[in-house]
Amino acid sequence: IFLIPCFAIGTDIAFSCQNADDFVGASSPGDIIIGGLFAVHSEMLHPEEVPIKPVIQNCAGFEIQVFLQTLAMIHAIESINNSTLLSGVTLGYEIYDTCAEVTKAMASALRFLPKFNSSEDAVEFKCNYSDYIPRVKAVIGASYSEVSMAVSRLLALQLIPQVSSASSAEILSDKIRFPSFFRTIPSDFHQTRAMTHLICESGWNWIGVIATDDDNGRFALESFGVQAMANNVCIAFKEMLPAYLSDSTFHTKVDHAVEKIVKETRVNVIVVFMRQFHVLKLFKKAIERDVKKVWIASDNWSAAVKISTIPNIRQLGTVVGFGFKSGDISSFQEFLRNLHEKPSENNRFLHEYIMLLSVCAHLEYHDFQTCIANQSQDDLLENDVSKPQIWRDDFLNANIEPGFIHSTILAVYAIAHAIKGQCKDRDCKDPSAFTPWELLEELKKVVVIDDDKEVKFDSNGDISTSYDVLLWKEIDGHMEITTMAEYDAKKGGFIFEDEEKKKDFLALKKVQSTCSQQCSPGQMKKVTESPHTCCYECVYCPENHYSNQTDMDYCYRCNNKTYWAPINSTTCYRKTIYFLAWTDWFAIFLLLLSALGVVLVLSICVIFTKNLDTPVVKASGGLTVCYIILFSHFLIFLSTVFFIDVPTEFKCKTRQALFGISFTLCVSCILIKSLKILLAFSFDPKLQNFLKCMYKPIPTVVTCTGIQVIICTFWLIFRTPFVNQNFSIPRAIILECNEGSIVAFGIMLGYIAALAFICFIFAFKGRKLPENYNEAKFITFGMLIYFIAWIVFIPVYATTFGKYLPAVEIIVVLISNYGILCCTFLPKCYIIIYKQETNTKSAFLKMVYTYSSKSAGSVAVSQASLDSKSSSHQATVTDSCKTENDSVNGNCYFQVPGQPLIRGKVLPKNAARTMVRKRVSSI
Repeated sequence: IFLIPCFAIGTDIAFSCQNADDFVGASSPGDIIIGGLFAVHSEMLHPEEVPIKPVIQNCAGFEIQVFLQTLAMIHAIESINNSTLLSGVTLGYEIYDTCAEVTKAMASALRFLPKFNSSEDAVEFKCNYSDYIPRVKAVIGASYSEVSMAVSRLLALQLIPQVSSASSAEILSDKIRFPSFFRTIPSDFHQTRAMTHLICESGWNWIGVIATDDDNGRFALESFGVQAMANNVCIAFKEMLPAYLSDSTFHTKVDHAVEKIVKETRVNVIVVFMRQFHVLKLFKKAIERDVKKVWIASDNWSAAVKISTIPNIRQLGTVVGFGFKSGDISSFQEFLRNLHEKPSENNRFLHEYIMLLSVCAHLEYHDFQTCIANQSQDDLLENDVSKPQIWRDDFLNANIEPGFIHSTILAVYAIAHAIKGQCKDRDCKDPSAFTPWELLEELKKVVVIDDDKEVKFDSNGDISTSYDVLLWKEIDGHMEITTMAEYDAKKGGFIFEDEEKKKDFLALKKVQSTCSQQCSPGQMKKVTESPHTCCYECVYCPENHYSNQTDMDYCYRCNNKTYWAPINSTTCYRKTIYFLAWTDWFAIFLLLLSALGVVLVLSICVIFTKNLDTPVVKASGGLTVCYIILFSHFLIFLSTVFFIDVPTEFKCKTRQALFGISFTLCVSCILIKSLKILLAFSFDPKLQNFLKCMYKPIPTVVTCTGIQVIICTFWLIFRTPFVNQNFSIPRAIILECNEGSIVAFGIMLGYIAALAFICFIFAFKGRKLPENYNEAKFITFGMLIYFIAWIVFIPVYATTFGKYLPAVEIIVVLISNYGILCCTFLPKCYIIIYKQETNTKSAFLKMVYTYSSKSAGSVAVSQASLDSKSSSHQATVTDSCKTENDSVNGNCYFQVPGQPLIRGKVLPKNAARTMVRKRVSSI
């Protein structure tokens, strides 16, 4: 089988129009006539004489593919006439050649408008064409959108239905401007969207576009531009070629377009919206310049065999195109095999084809193509048409474009079904049985069965079928047009028959066509000074941002509360949760200190319990008071456990309250001991009276501790501590207890400090007690340790953050607790264990007696000092007692001149002994 291309013959083959009948390309009579408009020739010749006259000129450039579409229309009409679809009613046709020229197409369309069976080809002017019966009931065509736009406006005057099988401009879907236009193919909106999807799927974003400078090319370019922009595809350049080959600038602009392609080295994908003869010229020039790109073909030329068989076409690179979805055309292929038996008297196109075939059929493949291209009208006229014909059955079959053939046949059948709907209750052998506008209404709701599927026109007059994705593939040294995939226009996706075809599709990704290098994950695009968004720089995502795909416009921000990301990150990482865990070495060290404190408390309990009846234990307030103090110390050590491990609501509420109440209980008991010691060894009557009033152990301890309980209760009710997540560290979350109210926390600590300060004052006043019983001095020292620890704690706590913040408070708690515990009990334990000789009743009484004697002597010294003070002022002192009662009562009166009478007291001899008994009983 020879794959002979479609040919554009540059000769005046269509003879000059002498009369209206000469203008018809092919015709057949019938009860109902359907018109046809096809661009069988690629151009209309323009006269060189001046001035130009209004004469319809000859056409040149025989298009085999379009000629096959006219045969498809004829075949469909004949098939309908031979079927029962329109029983008793025959369809006729009049097909005209538009020569891809609007002027010629308008002249042809005028032939459709005169009244049926009128002797004159004149169009009547009417204000109302509702009852007007024109020559044709419907029109098939035209081949190009630009021609269809003009013809549709003319046919809309009488609302004659026009069904095109090739015009795909998106604007033709506008039913306000083109109310009578239909088509059996999708609009360019779906095609340009399919192209954009292909480009995006292949990873391209920097492409060139070449289009024909006509309505079809401009509208296709506009539609593609919108789709490309919506999918971040940039058009590096746009080149428009003249619509007509006769344009004097055509070759110059082709050269300029090829030069632009060569210059733009980063553009490796070219989208082409052009007619076939434009593509031929462009590709031949591109082959000369050794251009190798990926060419995306529009439906106009994606299946053009005459282009795929250009010599050295493989040098151009890869051609991927979109063609209309084809159906079963086997009956048409059978029609072509019997075409040589058909008469050609009423088919000028067929007659012309036979003449061309007769002249060149004796040549081989490539010579055959050259012969067709170089034939002239004179050569055909001199040829003897009566000589035997060499008919090539394979020639036409090889040049079939299945999508166009199928859509042409579908257009004829759609009109036939609409006629059937109109002829249900009418005699359609009568041409006036229905009007074109009635047929138009029927056509809007017609349903045609195509390959066991129902197809119908949508509200825009389009049939949204799928596209075949075509790949030009070299097989056995020849370029074959193969179907690589199917594009579903409704769903917007590609469908593959098998894995092999999918591999061909994925292989397109190997071609790079981008303005900038692809940004890898972890980077984002930074727009440069270029006006195109596809031209950019790749910069790293900043900290706490990430990108997980290529070519991202921006980096996603991590949730800063729970995630983080380094610079140039492809993902966010969950922040590490920190807290003072049980396994932390510092926590273990603090726990060991707390455990040691608990052991110390228990040891002291054992020692005091065993030595319950000794003076030291009794002098410490007895076992009950000691147990209360030691129990409070135990609770303080225990409270440190709640500062460690994962903070919980229970731990946060318990730890401060437990510490505060326990410490208050401890200080309250020590305060009572300080008062007791001061009361026992104080010789000032006024101070004694005050201390006696203050010394109420149980009420004092309960009141002091109760106040702290109230403070903590209000704190826990109104501003309770809670678990808080601290995000101040960039890559970590610190779980910590928020105290709820710093004021409440401060009040709690301040109250303890106030009690400790009072305790310190009382203990300080009793610091000069007997050496072997100097508990007040150690209490004073313990309170000093407490103050120093908590004074240091405040600035350290305020400036420390992180998981070791609870450890700061634990340290302070341990220091203050150890300080008070050791100062309060260790000296007594030392006496109990190592100085047992002083821990006897006799030794204790002796120590108190000695201290009391010294105290009594100090009072006598104070009286002597008063005497010396009086004599120094040269005063007369009356030294005798006025009465015996005064002497007995120990009262003396001292009179200093110029001063009031001073009363004194003389201690009896047994005063010291009496004082000792009182102190012992007090202690």
